[in-house]
Amino acid sequence: MVGVSPASIRTKKTRAVGIPEVDLSLDRSMASDLIVKACEEYGFFKVINHGVPREIISRLEGEGVHFFDKLVGEKQRAGPATPFGYGLKNIGLNGDKGELEYLLLHTNPFSIAERSKTISNDPENFSCAANDYIEAVRELASEILDLVAEGLWVPDKDVFSRLIRDVQSDSVLRLNHYPPVKNRDPSSKPCNNNKDDQIGFGEHSDPQILTILRSNDVAGLEICLHDGFWVPVPPDPTQFYVIIGDALRVLTNGRFESVRHRALANSSRNNSRMSIMYFGAPPLNATISPLPEFVSPQNPSHYKPFTWGEYKKAAYSLRLGDYRLNLFKL
Repeated sequence: MVGVSPASIRTKKTRAVGIPEVDLSLDRSMASDLIVKACEEYGFFKVINHGVPREIISRLEGEGVHFFDKLVGEKQRAGPATPFGYGLKNIGLNGDKGELEYLLLHTNPFSIAERSKTISNDPENFSCAANDYIEAVRELASEILDLVAEGLWVPDKDVFSRLIRDVQSDSVLRLNHYPPVKNRDPSSKPCNNNKDDQIGFGEHSDPQILTILRSNDVAGLEICLHDGFWVPVPPDPTQFYVIIGDALRVLTNGRFESVRHRALANSSRNNSRMSIMYFGAPPLNATISPLPEFVSPQNPSHYKPFTWGEYKKAAYSLRLGDYRLNLFKL
């Protein structure tokens, strides 16, 4: 049974901690070791020398800026988000809210082509920008997952990556836009307070396998450590951050963390924050359970098997901050 959302009871504590950084131009064995360590300790890390062309990032960012600069009435033509499309402040269907607006898209090219008709005056341009970005970051995510398998000494080196490479993958693309919030005290303490004017996107873990996140140069993202301290993540528009999701946590039988994170309301006076997330997910009928390599008499399985479709349904039925994996623990 899921109890009170932890986001409503966690006390406010922050401290500065260096975010793990992985250089993908390093020797593969060194890079894989660094990734595994970061996944075990944080469930979060930054990648540099990622190989995604700057032009591909800039094109989608430009499309996002152009969309979010439109009048509200024009943007609402692309909504409401059910779950795909344009959303304003409402996060999901169960009462969660935040100081943001967003576009949520399935990564299927046909779905993007259809959605683009209500998003852009030049749907083909938007579709091309979104598809090129998805292709590039999916390749990055797959490379990272292959390095994870190598670092864990799993014999099947593409056991993780083929889940998101599958043509039936349920991966999604999300653009979040956080406009400046007027009359907000930047020194306020949002973690012990659920007021909508103090949080951009509330505390949660991502349910998918992993997330590739990129934001502009406006701060706001924070991750939570084991001891309950929140760590501000410095924005870096030239690089990507990787967030381990619940599905990968289960596949590794809890060896990896699915980090809890949040975005604070934008306290910048003039500049909006925009982040772009690729959520790498398996097909709906894919079974998620601990791999045999991580199960033994000394370390039995911590989770019962479930399909991605079952987990996704559970995620949509709960509040944002609830611990969804509790429903599937043994």
